[in-house]
Amino acid sequence: MKKHVLIIGAGGVAQVVAHKCAQNNDMLGDIHIASRTLAKCDAIIDSIRQKGALKVAGKLEAHQLDAMDVAATRALIERTGARIVINVGSAFVNMSVLSACIETGAAYIDTAIHEDPMKVCEAPPWYANYEWRRRGECERAGVTAILGAGFDPGVVNAYARLAKDELFDSIESIDIIDINAGSHGRYFATNFDPEINFREFTGKVWSWQQGKWTANAMFEVGREWELPVVGRQKAYLTGHDEVHSLSQNLEVPNVRFWMGFGEHYINVFTVLKNLGLLSEQPVTTAEGLEVVPLKVVKAALPNPSSLAPDYAGKTCIGDLVKGVKDGRERELFIYNVAEHLQAFEEVGSQGISYTAGVPAVAAAILVATGRWDVRKMANVEDLPARPFLCLLGRLGLSTHISENGDDRELLFP
Repeated sequence: MKKHVLIIGAGGVAQVVAHKCAQNNDMLGDIHIASRTLAKCDAIIDSIRQKGALKVAGKLEAHQLDAMDVAATRALIERTGARIVINVGSAFVNMSVLSACIETGAAYIDTAIHEDPMKVCEAPPWYANYEWRRRGECERAGVTAILGAGFDPGVVNAYARLAKDELFDSIESIDIIDINAGSHGRYFATNFDPEINFREFTGKVWSWQQGKWTANAMFEVGREWELPVVGRQKAYLTGHDEVHSLSQNLEVPNVRFWMGFGEHYINVFTVLKNLGLLSEQPVTTAEGLEVVPLKVVKAALPNPSSLAPDYAGKTCIGDLVKGVKDGRERELFIYNVAEHLQAFEEVGSQGISYTAGVPAVAAAILVATGRWDVRKMANVEDLPARPFLCLLGRLGLSTHISENGDDRELLFP
């Protein structure tokens, strides 16, 4: 059994991960949190202690770390004895943290695809540009690397795998729909790292249609969806991590991702983009200072973790799957609904962070107990879905199915 966890990052998702690890430290062992800003790690530890979240006595320690420094990360893994590293830092550090895991033999888990800070909207499939190139290294080292173990990507990948294995004989399309029907009361803010958030939308957005990559402009294609709990919602065709792996791994001809945006978000985003303020390329001010516009915007916006106390409403995220079962056409929506207030009361984070962080801990528990300790690189859809979804239900993210107007919770014996 693998024990002792190192969490990379100290934002809102890291707070959820740390709390959930503490609630399950009988299986996960000691918990270490590392970030460039030690005070953020200390604040997470304080919140865990205030809520009495530790299930059993054990280490709960903070560390200062530049995760881009492979040698320093390797040394911290060795010093803490961590056998599982949960990377919920910036997507820019994925390859560095993965390198340290390969060198130490620690298992690696992340929640988002790697990004090069100087490149936006690279040619798909993105996993093939970075992570998948290192499959051989992981397998030779016997290192388990679970990619994209958040909600989307992550849980939605498991929904797709469950649909393929148990609910359909053949699948024609998977439409992943992500709706945040909550409100934080701020004029404008993003629910996770603004830099990563904006980079998803400033270039082409890619979907997998009729067995090939299709490019569109952001906000070019929109559609209204009638969804459980949150009702009718407008969402836009968007490029996203899971499209890139599901399209290659499940052999489904159509895989699309839709994200909900309000008109206010679209207006502000459009102004920022048209002014050049979302550019990742440096510019020089009249005073001779070199700045990156996107980083300036990030610094000016509210920290996503600061939104949690005022967040109200719910999220609805799931897979609308169409195909054939027993010779008949079938359409169903596999989904989860999470509530912002409930997430804040439990772990001090808003619902978006909660849905991203809980699955990473479920993945860590499955690695620790051996079920997902595959000693190679894998995306979530490469792994058995049932144990993951069953564990998620126990950790706070239940799975539901809507079909022909009938909604039910999917229970796993």
